[in-house]
Amino acid sequence: MTDNKLPIISEEAIVTKIYIVRDQKVMIDRDLAELYGVETKYLKRQVKRNIVRFPEDFMFNLTEQELTNLRCQIGTSSWGGTRYTPMAFTEHGVLMLSSVLASEKAINVNIQIMRIFTKVRQLLTDNLSIRLEVETIKKKLENQDKNIELVFSYLDELIEKQENPKPRKRIGYKTSNKEE
Repeated sequence: MTDNKLPIISEEAIVTKIYIVRDQKVMIDRDLAELYGVETKYLKRQVKRNIVRFPEDFMFNLTEQELTNLRCQIGTSSWGGTRYTPMAFTEHGVLMLSSVLASEKAINVNIQIMRIFTKVRQLLTDNLSIRLEVETIKKKLENQDKNIELVFSYLDELIEKQENPKPRKRIGYKTSNKEE
């Protein structure tokens, strides 16, 4: 069910702008500004005016090291000469942006972004459950390997006993060894 008011932005265009920083899925201020059709400085100004809406788990400034790592992820050598480190918005921070950028386009783009974040979360959840199943199978295989080793060691012991039988002491009635 698609809303005719939504701007046409491909899912891929949004997904390629989601990065992992501090073990969180985030979007960077300049990418969000581009999607919303506003200047980055306008977006930052609105966030600073409403900073109480953006606690650390919603938005944080990247460190120089994180910015360097991000540039390596993206594969660009420069960030267009920014003077300040970018702001990184978590999923909740992106959601909060729609309340400070009150344009219809910002709200509609936010709806698309939230849908993509939900899909990404679902993919990660599916991936995690597959990983858990693989780990369970690995453990079973490791146990089977140990069991097979044990069976082979028992077989080796049995073969050794057959090749080098110990003389057994006879039990029962003794018979005379007289020749007839």
